[in-house]
Amino acid sequence: MSTPESTGARAAEPRHGLRILVIWLVLAIIADVLTWTVWYPHMPPGRMSDQAKGQQFDIAVMAMLCFPVLLFIWTYFAYAFLTWRRKPGDDEDAEPIYGSTKIQATWITTTAVIVLGLFVFGTVELIVPAGAGAGEGPSPIWKPTGSNFLQVQAIGQQWAWTYRYPQFGGMETTSLVLPEGRQVEIHVTSLDVIHSFWSYQLGVKADANPGVDNVAYFVPKQFGTFNVRCNELCGIWHGAMFNYGAVVTPTAFQTWATTTQAKERRIGLLAALPPYALTYDPTVIKQLGKDLTNPNINGILGGNGYYYPSQLQSGDPGDPVSP
Repeated sequence: MSTPESTGARAAEPRHGLRILVIWLVLAIIADVLTWTVWYPHMPPGRMSDQAKGQQFDIAVMAMLCFPVLLFIWTYFAYAFLTWRRKPGDDEDAEPIYGSTKIQATWITTTAVIVLGLFVFGTVELIVPAGAGAGEGPSPIWKPTGSNFLQVQAIGQQWAWTYRYPQFGGMETTSLVLPEGRQVEIHVTSLDVIHSFWSYQLGVKADANPGVDNVAYFVPKQFGTFNVRCNELCGIWHGAMFNYGAVVTPTAFQTWATTTQAKERRIGLLAALPPYALTYDPTVIKQLGKDLTNPNINGILGGNGYYYPSQLQSGDPGDPVSP
């Protein structure tokens, strides 16, 4: 039976739940405001393309949802440590608690709303902005509107990336140059093993599989340089399989493309390249590799399946041997 003293002690007990809620709410608002205004503009992968900007937005939203959850845990832990810790000389047992329907219902409802909300958000963001990493696979179910696309093919091989431009005679280069503000349709394939085209700053990633044409869409939005890496373990020099590209003005791109095309035609490289195709047969590329390493051509080394000229010049038809 309760005594007047114990009843009065319980009545004088502060509303700990309200205190925790107020402290947590203030910290959560501050954290989210700082995340959106200070951290968000600098979050990876940046805003160099529409795909990168969309991924940056997704990361910012996830961060703004995570911080309140973490802060609630930390706030409750700190409050409990400071308020309910055992006092020196206090050897009495705490009052037993047998559960709270209100707390249980609040917990289940809150966590269900968070999980289902993240499910809906993730599904919409995955479908609407053209898929994860801009990749649509070999059979795109979504395509941007418009017709003035710049088509580029990224060709992976051990251990290099090369790029073909079918709208400029099928020319091939070792750097990816793109015009700002134009929709890009990139086709990714491989000449040998499985690679993965990954341009972090552009927010684009697509597997490079032999005999498969994987498609991705994006629009460059900011001028500057970016790098392209292989994101699939493809051999001993996988870590060195990267090169660079740049987003330039449409006028600068047109000048670069026409100049490069004319140069490759002049030195005979365009004639040596196979006709542009979505995939290439490596058995046909062998002769091409010998042609491209011919000193009489002396042009840009294209995707030929033989990235080591010395072996080809020596007549060795085998695979490259890493040192």
